[in-house]
Amino acid sequence: MSGTISITSPAQWRQVLSSHAIVIADFYADWCGPCKMIAPTFESLSVKYSKPRKIAFCKVNVDNQTDVAQQYGVRAMPTFLVLRNGSVIDTIQGANPPALTAAVEKAVKLAGPGAGAAGAVFSSPGHKLGGSGVTLGGARPSALMTARWSLKGVLDALVAFFGLYFVSLFSLDPYKAAENSPFNKNNPPPPPRAPMGSGTRPAGRPGFKTMADLGST
Repeated sequence: MSGTISITSPAQWRQVLSSHAIVIADFYADWCGPCKMIAPTFESLSVKYSKPRKIAFCKVNVDNQTDVAQQYGVRAMPTFLVLRNGSVIDTIQGANPPALTAAVEKAVKLAGPGAGAAGAVFSSPGHKLGGSGVTLGGARPSALMTARWSLKGVLDALVAFFGLYFVSLFSLDPYKAAENSPFNKNNPPPPPRAPMGSGTRPAGRPGFKTMADLGST
């Protein structure tokens, strides 16, 4: 199937130029014998090398699109223009299949992989949400979790230390008070106070909470 674009207006021509890295244009006329002779060669190259948003082959009828033809000073038919990013980089006049083929192959190499508007916009691989590349505040989630649990351990140790210190400080027998203190990690936790109005004391953890308790709620 042919990939050739027949230009029907200057606006369409501008749209093709802006959306392709390479444009090969055949300026022809219906009454031109040499144009008809080389037309199959141009069509074959179009089928082989046309690529959406990268390489476009266009046919411009000089009698119908005089504004486009005059823009590039086309005087003889056929005239082939090779444009890269909207600028003419090569011109072939006359029905010369080898010269046209060489010019097209050279332009195809200039297009390269990923050429054109689509390749330029989406060239970055980016990061997937939830993937290993996602960071929070410059640190990976695993590092943040480790820092969080380390901080909790330090705070728990500080609570136990100052609890033992103050219990010992205000007791007549500091050693005995520290040994029996609920802050002593070697002692089993005392049962909590029973709710008001209850005749029994339910078993469970003490009423105060450490950082570990807060983290688990």
